[in-house]
This record gives sequence, C-alpha cells and structure tokens, in this order.
Amino acid sequence: MSFERIVRVSPAYDRRDPDPHKNYGIHGAHLLFVLKGELGAVVFDIGTNWYLPHVADELRGKEHLYGGKSFFEPTPYSIGYHSPKPMYEDHTMSAVECEYLDGKSCYFGDNVTYSEVPFQILLSMGSEALWAWMENYYKKRFEDKKD
Repeated sequence: MSFERIVRVSPAYDRRDPDPHKNYGIHGAHLLFVLKGELGAVVFDIGTNWYLPHVADELRGKEHLYGGKSFFEPTPYSIGYHSPKPMYEDHTMSAVECEYLDGKSCYFGDNVTYSEVPFQILLSMGSEALWAWMENYYKKRFEDKKD
C-alpha cells in the first residue's frame, strides 16, 4: 500500500479583542503529521507552543505552568483518523468535505491520551520512526476493520 506523507504547520495567532464576542485569544503554531492512504488518513497533532514574538515576550514574564508544563513546551494533542465510512455502530459523520479525504465525507475519531506514544517516538527516534508507527496505526485502524 502506498501512502502520502504530509507535514503541515498551522500558524500561531493573537486574536485577542476587548469585545468578548470577537476575542479568540492566543495560540501557538500546530505541527501536523498526516498519513494518507486509500482507506483514510491518520493525523498526529502537536501543539508546538511556538507563539508570535510579541506574545512569547508577554508570556515569558508570567512564569506560568499549565498542566505541569511551561508555556513553551510542545504538547501532543491527539492521534486520530479520518475515514470515508463509519468505523463503529452509530458513528456520526464529522465533515461533509474532509480535507484529508480529498473532499469526501468524513468520520473522525481521535485519542488525546494515546498521543503521548507517537510523541515519545518522535522525540526519541525521529520522524522516520514516527512514520513507521503511523503506518502501523493506520493498518490497525483501517485494514483490520475491512468489511
């Protein structure tokens, strides 16, 4: 089976506004690893905590920890899948036009806690080991569930 590997960085932002209806806060850049195949896609999402320079300067003065981590430590957010068909009974469609399934309808699922596993693989063994792990995750998620 052939796979397409995609690495994408979503930019950091500062969308604070005094009007609470327009205040979207701040956020660091996201690092996404996407493995696309014929049966669907798996996505590993890391919050880099790379902020815009003026936001990083502001945060450095606060010395705040959240969840036992500093503002600047990367955080694994989730490992998930995007499937063109339901993966379990009563699985609800998540998107009508999924970007990871070339515009097809999408059934999504993810795991936040399990995301620490690929994160540790990336840190300790690098990107090629991560891609190999994601291929195995893909096979378990999709090939083991074929009709």
